[in-house]
Amino acid sequence: MTNSTNKAAISLTTGLEDAEKVTVAFLVAVGAAESGRPTMMFLTKEAVRLVVPGVAVATACEGCPPLASLIERYRKADGRFLVCPICIESKKLDADGFIDGAEPGGTVQLWEWIGDGATTFSY
Repeated sequence: MTNSTNKAAISLTTGLEDAEKVTVAFLVAVGAAESGRPTMMFLTKEAVRLVVPGVAVATACEGCPPLASLIERYRKADGRFLVCPICIESKKLDADGFIDGAEPGGTVQLWEWIGDGATTFSY
């Protein structure tokens, strides 16, 4: 089923300190993006580190898909990342080195992207 009009926004605050929660968030995002929904993950707090190359390489549990494969599927399905600029600065990360599809942006940019509405999830 392809649905290009209903956007999906997934807010993720957790990083590898809870890899299972990150995996669930990515499974939801991959499902939305692969079904044709414009999909944005809004990364804050420790989640901002997930778009640094080489960081999201964990496998959360036995039988769970590796995070790296979920990120690759998400990117191939045109999923995008909006990464909190305050968090980038506080963690002294280099946004120029983020993976493809990730760009700095805060709540104003998130609301601009959402526009007339989106299905939202928060992890």
